[in-house]
Amino acid sequence: MISVEPYDPAWAQRFEDERQLLTEVLAPWLHGGVHHIGSTAIPGLAAKPILDMMAGVRDLVQARAAIEVLQSHGYTHAEHRPHEAIWFFKPQVEQWHDRTHQLHLTVPGSALWKERLTFRDALRADAGLLAEYQELKLGLAQQSPDLAEYTAHKREFVTRVLASAGITLDGAVPFSARPACDGQAAQRRQR
Repeated sequence: MISVEPYDPAWAQRFEDERQLLTEVLAPWLHGGVHHIGSTAIPGLAAKPILDMMAGVRDLVQARAAIEVLQSHGYTHAEHRPHEAIWFFKPQVEQWHDRTHQLHLTVPGSALWKERLTFRDALRADAGLLAEYQELKLGLAQQSPDLAEYTAHKREFVTRVLASAGITLDGAVPFSARPACDGQAAQRRQR
């Protein structure tokens, strides 16, 4: 069963505590800060009670050295979008719903970076979007106990929110959202 819980203001403090730890242990690689993303980062939004975080790193290859450091702090490394992120969860458990933290290390400006921050900020800024997303999440949690199905059904909403900001889920920027450098460059791109 997918557990979507009412917003808990304690999530912000839990993130701040973890942010302080991560800022210290990731210092050799950190660039761009540690950010609270996902539903627990949006005040007022019901969520699965898993802190989702993202930390910017200077270089993804060099940041692989952080795997051992984070493992010593209870994180488990797993593959997720390995071409643009190093992903972790905490604690080591068999059931996804027993996890308390998720962490992505990625280079600021990556597709993942843009997607997660843009989506979070859009919901923080628009009470109507927040209410629509919450209704969708609560309905899906009741309909499907399968996490993959739950996530897949949210994709259309996420895609729409990101598209309104000029971002597609695969990280490509739609042509209409690309700035033209000059008239000739714009004409070349249209061909």
